[in-house]
Amino acid sequence: MDDRRRLLFHGMALFLIGLLTGLIEQHFTNVRMALAAHLEGVMNGTFLLAIGAIWSEVRLSPRASVAAYWALLCGTYGNWAVTTLAAALGTGALSPITAAGRGAAPWQETLVTTGFVSIGLAIIAASILLLWGLRGKVARIAPTKA
Repeated sequence: MDDRRRLLFHGMALFLIGLLTGLIEQHFTNVRMALAAHLEGVMNGTFLLAIGAIWSEVRLSPRASVAAYWALLCGTYGNWAVTTLAAALGTGALSPITAAGRGAAPWQETLVTTGFVSIGLAIIAASILLLWGLRGKVARIAPTKA
């Protein structure tokens, strides 16, 4: 399976995970954060589908392409996973609106904060690489005369 098709697969898988998260959001410690986790799964799945659709237009070196691919997967799945963890633990350090005055043990807050910061960096890195890979015009090969 090529990278484009794998991105489409992961997009649909994450979209489904987001939908399933929505079905059980009432069972989390922080229901508002569970709603956010549901939305993160659906939106990040849609984002991966969009990137999969344009992947053939992204012009990067093989090394940068691998970095972008894995940053996308780590960032999108990680976003859903850390948001889901925050909903389960009831953390609130980085999300005062969805936490509504909640808080968890300091180590749990640190874990979630570290996760969100890492994910943010991964998505920013992937976005920069994708933007770089979409810059300029693609060289066109002139048709040959027969």
